[in-house]
Amino acid sequence: MLKKTLAATALSVGLMAAPMAMAEQAEINFGIISTESTANLRPQWEPFLEAMQESTGIKVNAFFAPDYAGVIEAMRFDKVQVAWFGNKSAMEAVDRASGEIFAQTVDSEGNPGYWSLLVTHKDSPLNSVEDVLKCDGTLNFGIGDPNSTSGFLVPTTYIFAKHGVDPKECFKTVRNANHETNALSAANKQVDVAANNTENMRRLQTSAPEAFANLKVIWKSPLIPADPLVWREDLDQEIKNKLYTFIMTYGRIGSEEDIAKAREVLAGLDWAPFKPSSDAQLFPIRILALNKDVLKITADDKLSQEEKDKKIAELQAQIDEINAKADKLPSM
Repeated sequence: MLKKTLAATALSVGLMAAPMAMAEQAEINFGIISTESTANLRPQWEPFLEAMQESTGIKVNAFFAPDYAGVIEAMRFDKVQVAWFGNKSAMEAVDRASGEIFAQTVDSEGNPGYWSLLVTHKDSPLNSVEDVLKCDGTLNFGIGDPNSTSGFLVPTTYIFAKHGVDPKECFKTVRNANHETNALSAANKQVDVAANNTENMRRLQTSAPEAFANLKVIWKSPLIPADPLVWREDLDQEIKNKLYTFIMTYGRIGSEEDIAKAREVLAGLDWAPFKPSSDAQLFPIRILALNKDVLKITADDKLSQEEKDKKIAELQAQIDEINAKADKLPSM
């Protein structure tokens, strides 16, 4: 039944709107955020992008950048037309880079999302958030890219903003790095504690088992929605149709051999077949970001209570507006 439904969806997408001429150069750049080094990411992604190119007939070029902002800005200036983002970076792409979410990744183990973590060396005396927030200026903290959901937004909201703590005043040093670097730094005692997530830890268990064995988790966040795929709103409609059909049928439709091969490629990315999505996926992330601002204002001693109340009321109005939009969505 699922295969029939997806096949019908693919056909309807392929026929939507009036036929349009494909862009003169049927070529896209696919952006990949820097959760790990390019050397590690490239072999994970190349088989998938090659399959995309073969299936759609569109030339697909991988685009790597040293940080998340590089991919966001590349989409903003149409140097990247499609990209894999985390939710926080996808929000930036939607808000200021003409991005639009069209698909969502699915965890290979069937989880509905993933979790942000704090990790430290297995022999560290740190065992809880309370230990981390002693704030005596002796600890070196590894935080994620500023546009990372699990590496930055989630820990700064649920740990630092919640407790009214400024990391720069709490720790000896605060270093921004990708998930892989943070994990290895903690495993090698180059930082005392670092932000990471469950997906990266699972990959680390395979790619660097010795480092993985040297780590322990001391904090786990609430669930984070799975990562989205984003394209530019103004991308040629025929290219969108071809990409959407490929994404929604990959690993689901075809011969048994084709499906097995596709699922093997997806497993290399720690994913199962994709599911449809939209910008509505960002509602909980937007609320999370606004709540982070509320917590910061609440803890700001420089503001009068009247000023706090006014700013918080404005933020709460935005939260209420998002919740109202979310309530109108059809139940899944």
